[in-house]
Amino acid sequence: METVRDIAVVAFAQSDHRRTSDELSEVEMLLPVLHEVLDRTGLRTGDIGFTCSGSSDYLAGRAFSFTMALDGVGAWPPISESHVEMDGAWALYEAWTKLLTGDADTALVYSYGKSSPGSVRDVLTRQLDPYYVAPLWPDSVALAALQARALIDAGETDERELASVAVRSRADASANSHAQLRGPVPRGDYLVRPLRTGDCPPVGDGAAAVILAAGDRARELCERPAWIRGIDHRIEAHSLGVRDLTDSPSARLAAERAGAFERPVDTAELHAPFTSQEVVLRKALRLGEGVRVNPSGGALAANPIMAAGLIRIGEAAARVHRGESDRALAHATSGPCLQQNLVAVLEGDAR
Repeated sequence: METVRDIAVVAFAQSDHRRTSDELSEVEMLLPVLHEVLDRTGLRTGDIGFTCSGSSDYLAGRAFSFTMALDGVGAWPPISESHVEMDGAWALYEAWTKLLTGDADTALVYSYGKSSPGSVRDVLTRQLDPYYVAPLWPDSVALAALQARALIDAGETDERELASVAVRSRADASANSHAQLRGPVPRGDYLVRPLRTGDCPPVGDGAAAVILAAGDRARELCERPAWIRGIDHRIEAHSLGVRDLTDSPSARLAAERAGAFERPVDTAELHAPFTSQEVVLRKALRLGEGVRVNPSGGALAANPIMAAGLIRIGEAAARVHRGESDRALAHATSGPCLQQNLVAVLEGDAR
């Protein structure tokens, strides 16, 4: 993917993800993250050319809830601002396109979600086809179990392999101070066969933010920017009955259009809330054994709804910043059984 301007992630910050944050409002949860990401670059709110956020009114339980979060950003004097009712990864995509136009040189992208007040499994049914599927109320875990069963029946995986994904992810999360779950976690009982507790993401609250910058501005703000060499997102058919749940053509196409297959990546941050979905994504994204997958612990260690995808991009970028990765793939998903997929390829300058 050729772009007119070079654009990079120059800073990333996230909250400590927790099972519940009843004592905090969305703004109070978001404010420290915004301060931290700005401090990393030395920028102030007034220096940001464009601001974009991702969140869901369904989680907040009220319309236009994202306008309250603007109190944390500071919307006066008036700012150039936008919002997507999606994971923050899609807000980053909008900010990226804004910077490509040349209308701004810097962008602040943030997202947040408080899942603890309600039943996430029930809330996510509102993503389903409203005529044939949603009235049946199949929850997110049941649908993921349907996908896992399809994989097992096709000989693509088994319960032992799924358990190993969970063990590796939670072990890697031991080095991530922001993760909600760290260290050994027992597999637990079946939630919906063949998925056990350990195969599923924790429910929790959290927020994340990144700053994008273009060209020389990026080099001024970050010692080793994570350049976005390509980014694309695609979607599967809405009806689950017409999809092959053991594969993800949309993730593969997004990766191809983002240039992920042009050269090998050394790191992949996959937004795979369920262990079975990592199996699907590894195949679709052609990730070999030499690729370090989810060194942060991934969504199995912390899965704040509407922020987990942006965190995958941020974690991949942070590894580039620290010199731990030269070419990383970041993935975000939304909808049941990997329905919507976004893939970004990040690179650091040659050392």
